[in-house]
Amino acid sequence: MISGYEQNGSAKEALELFDLMRESGIEPDSATFVGVLAACAQLGALSLGSWVHEYVTDSGFDLNVVLGTSLINMYARCGNVSKSREVFDSMRERNVIAWTAMISAYATNGHGNQAVELFDQMRLQGPWPNRITFVAVLSACAHAGLVEVGRHVFASMKQEYDVEPGLEHYVCMVDMLGRAGFLDEAYRFVEEKIPMEAPPAVWTAMLGACKMHKNFDLGVEVAEHLLDSEPDNPGHYVMLSNIYALAGRSDRVQRVRNMMIQKGLKKQVGYSNIEVDGKTYMFSMGDKSHPETNIIYEYLDELMLRCTQAGYIPLADSLMHELEGEDREHALRFHSEKLAVAFGLLKTSNGMAITIVKNLRMCEDCHLAFKYVSVVASREIVVRDKLRFHHFKDGSCSCLDFW
Repeated sequence: MISGYEQNGSAKEALELFDLMRESGIEPDSATFVGVLAACAQLGALSLGSWVHEYVTDSGFDLNVVLGTSLINMYARCGNVSKSREVFDSMRERNVIAWTAMISAYATNGHGNQAVELFDQMRLQGPWPNRITFVAVLSACAHAGLVEVGRHVFASMKQEYDVEPGLEHYVCMVDMLGRAGFLDEAYRFVEEKIPMEAPPAVWTAMLGACKMHKNFDLGVEVAEHLLDSEPDNPGHYVMLSNIYALAGRSDRVQRVRNMMIQKGLKKQVGYSNIEVDGKTYMFSMGDKSHPETNIIYEYLDELMLRCTQAGYIPLADSLMHELEGEDREHALRFHSEKLAVAFGLLKTSNGMAITIVKNLRMCEDCHLAFKYVSVVASREIVVRDKLRFHHFKDGSCSCLDFW
């Protein structure tokens, strides 16, 4: 039942049921913990996941491949990649799934070079890599700007390992080339190298690169491909609206919004989770449901003032079209992740890292603001958005603004 909740996206209910199981005096087994750890990974519930790890160790459970890999994934998705590696190194048996999980942990947390190093080690002394392994390595190359390494890895799939590239590998390659600024090559790759009609995921990666490198003409063309492929996906209309806005085409922005209204499409609502003292709290943009709302808002105002004094300048309205599910009309200050970080700073001890899990992509203004927050508050801030991790420390981010 716990696994059923977790596998259907109801991680909170899964953990509530686990609490009930413990209160009933029923002893959990290895299978129970696999489901619980997956739920912890969904929510970013590091304290409970760490408790499970301690329980497993103290109770003499066999750290088999399944349980060990679950721990690797849990720590990675909670932003603690060093603990993932600690578990990986302690496993007596490590199959391709465990190796791939560790490579992916490095990739999603912004440690591209370590991911590639571990892949090289796997090729020498580990199991034969599979399709998912190559997705993890190519993703690491994309997010770290390791273009030449990525080209070599992609070529080696068929030549050395007889693994036929699939859709997910082509998406990684387009993402890698696009992020690095090779937009023309990325577009040619879509047109010439992909042996099937390019699906939405490819065009989404391409569009992200167009926005990153401000190639709005190509971006409009790509966004229209997206609309043709999935005309009822509201996210694509938001992306097209963003591109038109960035290109200064306000007439087209209104036209796209009218199309969304006519089709009855609504943008996804953004929210951020933060765990404090073993309890998970959720914030949405402009959220005033928390009993300490006034204190949180006052502290956030003070925090942003300190950031401004340190040099932070909110991005101009003309550039703020990345809000994916969070209405532009609300002040940038009250985005869900800013409220979550203010609450975290208020409720945790000095020096303690803060981890936030966001269901959408982190917006550019919050990304900029959190660099300053990490300095003025002297804290490490970890944000897991829908694409990757951002580790903010001493005024910089692990993604090196390459996201």
